[in-house]
Amino acid sequence: MTTLPMNPAAIIFDLDGTLLDTEPLYTAAAQRVLDPHGHTYTMELKRRVMGGDSNRSAQLTIDEFDLPMTAKEFLVKRESYLKVLFPEAEEMTGAGDYLRHLHSTNIPTGIATSSHRHLCDLKISQRDWRALLTTIVCGDDAELHNSKPKPDIFLLCAHRMGIKAKNIVAFEDSRNGVLAAKAAGMTVVAIKSPYTSPEDLQEADLVIENYRCLLT
Repeated sequence: MTTLPMNPAAIIFDLDGTLLDTEPLYTAAAQRVLDPHGHTYTMELKRRVMGGDSNRSAQLTIDEFDLPMTAKEFLVKRESYLKVLFPEAEEMTGAGDYLRHLHSTNIPTGIATSSHRHLCDLKISQRDWRALLTTIVCGDDAELHNSKPKPDIFLLCAHRMGIKAKNIVAFEDSRNGVLAAKAAGMTVVAIKSPYTSPEDLQEADLVIENYRCLLT
């Protein structure tokens, strides 16, 4: 059994690629947008945009392929595909069990996700662990001024939970996310992903395959 680097007063999770295996869905939807233009959404581009603000990620994609659309238009097109895909997204291995374990031990949990609120709700509203989360901060929150890799979203989530950042463990799966949580002063556990290299996660305090290693 793997143990956390510290005994946390709370745990904050990223969502995409950390609790839910949605990253392949984002890739598929982005590729559908690119198909009419004859481009391929590469792994290298995926790694650059992961974990960041959706508008920034959209603009990076547009610039990469010189697409004839705005970031807003790209996101609207992509969302039309994501709405169909998200409700069926698989949980990351052991994620639900780990959330229930934390609840049973009275450790509060929150989410800090770059996803906008309506998409976050689409992903998690039917999950049986939704009610276990005490605080959720999304990328379009009115009080959020900077996206990952800036620490703002983690600091805002910690503030709303009423817990100091230094006493929180954050779970992430991307370089942007790891850097954001570390900049917030949190201890970081990274989930391995096919979309990241070991170098992407090197700032994390612990890197794990999945949540099962924390449970058994």
